[in-house]
Amino acid sequence: MKQIFLLFIILLGVCKIDSIAQKQPNIILFIVDDMGWTDATNPQFHTPNIALLAKQGVKFTNAYATPVCTPTRTSILTGMNAAHHGVTNWTSPNKNDNSDANDTQFNPSNWQMNGLSPIAYTSYPQLLKQAGYFTIHVGKAHWGAAGTPQANPYNLGFMVNIAGHAAGHPQSYYGKDNYGNLLGKTSYQAVPDLEAYFGTDSFLTEALTIEALKSLDAPIKNNQPFYLNMAHYAVHTPIQPDARFFKKYLKEGLDSAQAKYASLVEGVDKSLGDIMQYLTEKKVANNTIIIFMSDNGGLSLSPARGKIAHLQNLPLRAGKGSVYEGGIRIPMIIKWPAVSQPNTVSNQPIIAEDIYPSIVAMANLSKQKTIQQIDGKSFVPFIKQTNLLDSSRFLVWHYPNKWIDQDGPGINYKSAIRKGALKLVYDLRTGNKELYNLNNDMGEHFNIAINNTAKTKELTQLLKKYLADNHAPMPIDKKLGLAVEIQ
Repeated sequence: MKQIFLLFIILLGVCKIDSIAQKQPNIILFIVDDMGWTDATNPQFHTPNIALLAKQGVKFTNAYATPVCTPTRTSILTGMNAAHHGVTNWTSPNKNDNSDANDTQFNPSNWQMNGLSPIAYTSYPQLLKQAGYFTIHVGKAHWGAAGTPQANPYNLGFMVNIAGHAAGHPQSYYGKDNYGNLLGKTSYQAVPDLEAYFGTDSFLTEALTIEALKSLDAPIKNNQPFYLNMAHYAVHTPIQPDARFFKKYLKEGLDSAQAKYASLVEGVDKSLGDIMQYLTEKKVANNTIIIFMSDNGGLSLSPARGKIAHLQNLPLRAGKGSVYEGGIRIPMIIKWPAVSQPNTVSNQPIIAEDIYPSIVAMANLSKQKTIQQIDGKSFVPFIKQTNLLDSSRFLVWHYPNKWIDQDGPGINYKSAIRKGALKLVYDLRTGNKELYNLNNDMGEHFNIAINNTAKTKELTQLLKKYLADNHAPMPIDKKLGLAVEIQ
């Protein structure tokens, strides 16, 4: 009898251990807006918390987004490539307002200018919510134009929404300016939901962080798993200095433009640190996954970040809006306690739409059905074994839009495809093809297409088939009235 009792106690203990081990993890997606590939490692910037996260988790050196924000955010939410979901440019907060700049050669493509309707897909926050997660959105949403269902995070599976709406940047980062909610001067860019901070010295990044932590109190108290979409407006324009850090950078010798930008970066770093400290204090850090990323490459055409062009993306070529590496390769760090190995690096190429199936796998929801076909692939195997590499997969970027008036490097009407180390850049205006070997030329200085005609043709045809299979939007030639075709 005594032996049976002891066996019962042992089995009870095993079950208790298993229940702890199988408990669904909390998940935080921490998205920075327009953060450059090397901002977090710039020795002139103070980013100790990002560095700490990297020491605790896996750094992905070949992580990618799309050239601008809304396509990336839509790919994350849907698990679909931009060529598939059709939101290929940033969405204007004004409904039916095509954000493409005017062009002499092309009429705009038939892209989803208002964003993708939630009836066309099942978002992963919906799946998490159905599985018992408490789902929270804080900060920038920018999934669609004002007045559309997709502009409202509550329609996309979130149970809490703080400051998420149709606009892609804040009118002001300052509480003293009511974050843009000024009588007679309010625009679509005025940040909503933060009235408690109006007229104060609270910088927007800080206010969002405080509200995010408040929103976590209830699920933690109720022992409910949570998903936090922590989507900062920083470091997007306007480049307004965060007074908590600005003077320090001036004293350290940075010029005014660089100091303003550095203060925004450090504000984001402090936010990450505050969240990590909160998780530790609440004793949930060991069951919380943190995914840190940017939504595209750093904006580098503007002089607002300093005198040297593309500085925050070097040695990568170009910046935001471009299909060159500086526009699409992003910083990404993932900490998964008891799963990811501390201070490790994965060189596996991954892309924004991979976030969806990865979070679904992390939450053990892989059997859930979705309306849409998921293009992304889970990167969980590469977290568990960082030395793994899948060179057979290809990644696609498609930008059939005119982002700005001037054509910059890799900007406006460009597509690209990467398979293994080789990357093809295709110019939709001219049909010109460029081929780069990223293993020995990550700065894309040496076009090797002319000496590698077979590989150039192979990647071109692969890109052409992918765009055709997904009915990707294409610019319309004004003279011919026909959609551009990949040649």
